[in-house]
Amino acid sequence: MRLRSGVVDDIDAVMALWAVAAENDGRPSDRREMVEALVERDPDALLLAVEDSGAIIGSLIAGWDGWRFHLYRLAVHPDHRRRGIGGTLLDAAHTRFTALGATRVDAMVLDANDLGASLWTSAGYERQDDWRRWVKPLG
Repeated sequence: MRLRSGVVDDIDAVMALWAVAAENDGRPSDRREMVEALVERDPDALLLAVEDSGAIIGSLIAGWDGWRFHLYRLAVHPDHRRRGIGGTLLDAAHTRFTALGATRVDAMVLDANDLGASLWTSAGYERQDDWRRWVKPLG
């Protein structure tokens, strides 16, 4: 396995990975043009774990808006879990953020995602119960 940044040609495979590996409850449907916009705006934001065969087996979006650092869409294919892929993706995101000057990072994790919660906890993240995410659908 190796890590690399995602490119536009990876988007269909990434979306297929998310369909089988990501927690999608309460989330708007993924759209190719949105992922494409991310890759074009910030080419290093989409981190991918790729097998030697070229198959994408993990992803993490490591977003930086110029001020804050955010992690979301951590997904590892079910057939490849418990092999350290999620942790390796997190380490790569931390390296990226540190190089950009980060002092703190947040991760968006669904409350019911127990498997994800164990990974985030083992990586040193703590749940912040005094904040709530507010959302408003547009369009």
